[in-house]
Amino acid sequence: MDARTVVVDVADMLARRVVTGEYAPTTLMPSVRQVAEEFEINRATAQLVLGRLESQGFVDAKRAKGFVVRDVRVDGGMEVYCRLFQLSVTASPGIASEMFEEMVESQRQILADAFLAYTAMCDEGSLRQGDLHDDVDRLEALARAEEPDHVAILSLELALIRRIMGTTGQAFQRATLNSIGATILSVPEAVAAYFAVSPDLHVLMWRAMAAVWDSGSAPSDAQLALFDDLLGLYHQRVLSKFDEIVLPAEQVDEEVAIDFATA
Repeated sequence: MDARTVVVDVADMLARRVVTGEYAPTTLMPSVRQVAEEFEINRATAQLVLGRLESQGFVDAKRAKGFVVRDVRVDGGMEVYCRLFQLSVTASPGIASEMFEEMVESQRQILADAFLAYTAMCDEGSLRQGDLHDDVDRLEALARAEEPDHVAILSLELALIRRIMGTTGQAFQRATLNSIGATILSVPEAVAAYFAVSPDLHVLMWRAMAAVWDSGSAPSDAQLALFDDLLGLYHQRVLSKFDEIVLPAEQVDEEVAIDFATA
């Protein structure tokens, strides 16, 4: 087996132990010698494994002490968050479910803010809609394919939103959305969850928004409330689908029972 593959595989196994809590924050990771012995690799390779975990943000190297486990959910940045989510899907589905809900809710808020800001600019007559309509046409063609490419559809939607946010000057929110989008696209289970309903719904949402923008007038309060409700319902379906995919069936049933009890 290629040495680089060994480093990646062993580092992922150790990272999953961090995810599941087997290696608790502030405790020491196994030493280079211990890693070499457990996985039957040489010490140079074991050192590379621990170095990879450090570069990914799972541990900190402390002089004369070793590698200390970080509290990745508290101290990690977006790259660590992304890797943590990827590993959690199989290693700790409950954590993955919580993280996915956080991402979906953040994405929902960013989308709502971006659409409102863009709509306000349309009301001022300062935007051209031609390119936007061309992208929505491409989106519809992807959605109506015999076997829709879900990754391609989500990627095009992200490109559409980035274009809108570039126009409205929401640079920080766009960077955040980019990180969320890259994370979702890297996890097949998350991509599948976004198609809990037909791909046609994605197109219908964009057509509806384009119609508002084309009208040249601000949407009514009722239209805004309806859009927010529909977006909320859609994202709730996405969350439920993700849980259905990654969580044990009995845990999903338990969550449904709790939802009914608190409704």
